[in-house]
Amino acid sequence: MACRDQNAANFLNEGKKIVGVALNYMDVVKARNVPVPTEPLVFLKPTSSYLQEGQPIVLPKVFTKVAYEVELGVVIGKTCKNVSKADAMSYVAGYCLALDLTAQCNLGAARAAGHPWTLGKGFDTSTPVSNFIPFDQVKDPHNLPLWLTVNGVVKQKGCTGDLIFKVPDIISYVSKYMTLEPNDLILTGTPNGSDAFKAGDVIECGMAELAKLTFQVCGE
Repeated sequence: MACRDQNAANFLNEGKKIVGVALNYMDVVKARNVPVPTEPLVFLKPTSSYLQEGQPIVLPKVFTKVAYEVELGVVIGKTCKNVSKADAMSYVAGYCLALDLTAQCNLGAARAAGHPWTLGKGFDTSTPVSNFIPFDQVKDPHNLPLWLTVNGVVKQKGCTGDLIFKVPDIISYVSKYMTLEPNDLILTGTPNGSDAFKAGDVIECGMAELAKLTFQVCGE
């Protein structure tokens, strides 16, 4: 355990990249009636998109439809390149609760045209996160209930047990293409129920008994 990064609690300030995975819950695949991915669908977000509790989610005026996505975040603890699935968990420092806010108005057009997802995924305040959760506090990262409410109404409810690609799968796959470094964050995907929200809303989300977040939403 000593090899795990002891400074990972500072991932929000020290991390170099955020790696997201799309279409990674079976209920989402079924709801959208699309093929089950045969490999992780990976995208990147800038660390400038991070947001901490106590600060508002700001909806950019250039977007007309932004959606919430509650997710398990995985914080990398040591430099990771070409690792096997069997060894992947030894590179995990810990976890966090995260939101991967998505401008569906932008992403829909980008998908249709075969364009990058960067603008629809990487805008300021699009990655709200909880405090760092140490590795040892999570007995099984693949058995964590996730939930999200908007103005007190439940909108998302799922469990990380339904992940198509598990944490070791994602780490091993991504590390074939790019080096994962200490304090990098992996967003593992969201369960079904993602939908648009608006300025004035209050978003709350939680992960088991490990983390809970509340955010006010405002317009730019």
